[in-house]
Amino acid sequence: MTFHFEKETEKTLPFDCETLAGEIIVFAIEHEDFPYEAEVNLTLTDNAGIQEINSAYRQVDAPTDVLSFPLLSYETAGDFTHLEESYDDNFNPDSGEIMLGDIVLSVDRVIEQAAAYGHSEKREYAFLIVHSMLHLFGYDHMTPEEAEVMEAKQEEILSKMHISRD
Repeated sequence: MTFHFEKETEKTLPFDCETLAGEIIVFAIEHEDFPYEAEVNLTLTDNAGIQEINSAYRQVDAPTDVLSFPLLSYETAGDFTHLEESYDDNFNPDSGEIMLGDIVLSVDRVIEQAAAYGHSEKREYAFLIVHSMLHLFGYDHMTPEEAEVMEAKQEEILSKMHISRD
């Protein structure tokens, strides 16, 4: 697996963001039984940076906590059986890995939301990465049924990683 990490903010969190993100991404890939070697990009930014991206790509001129940019499309969330048909369009020719997509995360929002929800910044950071990884696997939360599936998977992954609301 290839994991590209970029930090475009001076804000810091009280743990090794790159190492934790790599562990979460690998765990999510294994948890979902993704059958290919994968490539994921994660960029940490601040509220101003994510607002700019949110405005450009979603036409929402406001900061958000995390944005996910999946590079694969799925007939059914978490069903990877048809990916071989379009593998050539979705792999990095240099590494041979499937490019899952990009995650952009606001460190400002991690700090704000951890305080608002009464848990650690580590837990909020982990939650947002797990949430985005599930989006990269085709999951969504637009309907109550989709939200129920996605939320259960988020909690299961965090629980198995022993990242709790402390």
